[in-house]
Amino acid sequence: MVLEWLNGLIDLPWWAYILVTLLLTHITIASVTIFLHRHQAHRSLDLHPLASHFFRFWLWLTTAQVTKEWAAIHRKHHAKCETAEDPHSPQIIGIKKVFFEGWELYRAEAANTETLQKYGHGTPDDWLERHLYSKRALWGPTLMALLDLMLFGVNGIWIWAIQMLWIPITAAGVINGIGHYWGYRNFECEDASTNIVPWGILIGGEELHNNHHTFGTSAKLSYKWFEFDIGWLYIRALAACRLATVRKIAPKVKLTQVRPVLDEAALQAIIANRYAIAANYARTLMVTVSAELDSLKTSAAMPALNINLRKKMKTWLKQDDKDLPLAEQMHLQALLAQSAVLKQVYQMRQELTRIWERSTLTRDELVLQLQDWCVRAEASGIKALADFSLRLRAVA
Repeated sequence: MVLEWLNGLIDLPWWAYILVTLLLTHITIASVTIFLHRHQAHRSLDLHPLASHFFRFWLWLTTAQVTKEWAAIHRKHHAKCETAEDPHSPQIIGIKKVFFEGWELYRAEAANTETLQKYGHGTPDDWLERHLYSKRALWGPTLMALLDLMLFGVNGIWIWAIQMLWIPITAAGVINGIGHYWGYRNFECEDASTNIVPWGILIGGEELHNNHHTFGTSAKLSYKWFEFDIGWLYIRALAACRLATVRKIAPKVKLTQVRPVLDEAALQAIIANRYAIAANYARTLMVTVSAELDSLKTSAAMPALNINLRKKMKTWLKQDDKDLPLAEQMHLQALLAQSAVLKQVYQMRQELTRIWERSTLTRDELVLQLQDWCVRAEASGIKALADFSLRLRAVA
């Protein structure tokens, strides 16, 4: 009788306990990415009350998470990203601090009433939130521990422990830490966010963090054809069951016929797709850039730069010049001084920035600037630049 109690109500082989643990933690991850992140913090989708209450209840059980705190801290992270006011930037306070003490950083910011008041608007404030989920947050994990022990016996102890550690490690440590420190970048947005891996499965799609920071209000985190966001798969399933409504996803560059004369619609399309267009500019011009770098290798005046010039030029062509660190600006200027072609390619890229960034110019004036940019690009004598300009005229 005692042995049966120690085994719990469900007696499983060892490998089944592992599968159960992975399933339970994955439901928690799905709840965080769908409910807390995409629905609450960014309003990229609406959830049916049934789905919303399930996610909120599950997160109470497995994380003691208060929705207002999570949404407020995440919104502040976006608003103050990579600054001293960012609650958890590894670029400011170090990767070791964020990776190993991410949960402590979160708890410290949750105690900041100014953050909650300024960024916590629009989160649940019903009876359950006020009297149970927020007021009795620790009751959830306690109830989860009792359920794990009842169902799985002594094995429920380590299952519960992994459940409690899962979000502090994966979200507070991996996403907030590694997701702003190491990985690849599709887009050179204004922070250090990275895509950790192209397959967002283990952490529900949050691995595609650079995509998210570029298109913060998109319900879909994957962008390129080889990337996979399992959270988006779940959202589509919920939508098919009428439990979710997608409000916004990242724009994709679409091409129509080449416009001889650009108009305000063309300008708006280019502004909406500016990050993808910047990435496309770098990709289109890299053959020309690489050939020019090869021709400069034999130049005696070429400065000895201890960097991978091809890789750096591709990044520099994606970036706005204001986002370049001082040391890289010095390297870049030394390089551009040796090549009229590289200088023109880089300057034309920065002129695009001035067209799509916030400006005091009217829309008509910006359209004229864009038209002039295309005319000069097509007359530059640089084939790749002219080809890019023709595609720019076709952006829809």
